[in-house]
Amino acid sequence: MAPSARLLTPVLIVGCIIITVSFAVRASFGVFQIPIAEEFGWLRSEFSMAIAIQNLAWGIGQPIFGAIAEKIGDRRAVVLGALTYAAGMVLTAWSATPLEHQLYAWLVGFGIAGTGFGVILAVVGRASSDRNRSMSLAIVTAAGSFGQVIGAPTAEWLLGFMPWQQVFLVFAAVILMLVLTLPFMRAPAPASRQELEESMGHILKKAFRDPSYTMIFLGFFSCGYQLAFITAHFPAFVTEMCGPIQPGGVLHSMGITTTSALGAVAISLVGLANIGGTLAAGWAGNHFPKKYLLAGIYTARTVAAAAFILLPITPTSVIVFSVVMGSLWLATVPLTSGLVAHLYGLRYMGTLYGIVFLSHQIGGFLGVWLGGRMYDLYGDYTMVWWVGVGVGAFSAIVHLPIRENRAAEPVPA
Repeated sequence: MAPSARLLTPVLIVGCIIITVSFAVRASFGVFQIPIAEEFGWLRSEFSMAIAIQNLAWGIGQPIFGAIAEKIGDRRAVVLGALTYAAGMVLTAWSATPLEHQLYAWLVGFGIAGTGFGVILAVVGRASSDRNRSMSLAIVTAAGSFGQVIGAPTAEWLLGFMPWQQVFLVFAAVILMLVLTLPFMRAPAPASRQELEESMGHILKKAFRDPSYTMIFLGFFSCGYQLAFITAHFPAFVTEMCGPIQPGGVLHSMGITTTSALGAVAISLVGLANIGGTLAAGWAGNHFPKKYLLAGIYTARTVAAAAFILLPITPTSVIVFSVVMGSLWLATVPLTSGLVAHLYGLRYMGTLYGIVFLSHQIGGFLGVWLGGRMYDLYGDYTMVWWVGVGVGAFSAIVHLPIRENRAAEPVPA
């Protein structure tokens, strides 16, 4: 089955559905931080550690599920991921100690890996023509943003009439329903004849010896740090740091009457703005060098975060920051995954991108964990914001020396 010349294919549509649901649930966890901490009387760092472990497990699981998909099939990998994801949600709903939450976070993280970017981007990339690949990857990534748009408000709405444990069970049931879409995701031919003849060990050695792959790996760290910190802590940050919603104001007239609601809306705005930003990045990836686009995105993120934390934090500044950061949010994903595919081919794209994504999730682990730890020590998130500014600047710089051409074969001795 050759890659389709059409942009919209059944593989792309099903991939978007899976990513939307997976990311909707994932993006909602920050909404549960205060309810769970208040119910059990936990320190902020206890819940933060569970989400941090979840991010780390996602990173570790991504190359594993990428390899599983390449060995036994994409659909089987997604089924395994959905079952693991749902099991983690159900067990977390029944847990009552920090240790239990942190233990089951491993299952949730591995489940996200099995239903997330590593597996889905690889199969969509193989199903797309060279002309459409960058935009196809962008559309799937934008679907993750749409999940973020609906995830946090849905969780906030459900919490209005049921306890958080029941919300987790509802989300687990929705995740399991993803399996029903898989018959429509027929895996295409995995790669060219030359790529099929290369072993996984050979292509991994080629990538690991290439300094450009190392720089891609290092550069993705700050993306995970910034995104995971904001996803996990921004609703609580807004609730505690933002000024009151003024009666009769624009936000009040829109039904946003509390800072808690503003925090959930802010996460949704990030996702909404990112739909346009990601699609724009996919288009730009077909016309401009991806390394310069990535450097520009990280520079813009750095400036936006620094300006936000330096200026007074108001409902207006929260909205503006959410839109600006949202336009840059997942724009790195189609460019980074597309760069990996361009440099090393499609045959083992899932595994190679999964390894790069591990750096992203190590950053995510530190962003979430440091957020909770610094809050417990100092009572605010200021230090964590500035670390994010620093690593963002580093990522902008480290992408510049990347050689954006296919890695050369080593000369035989």
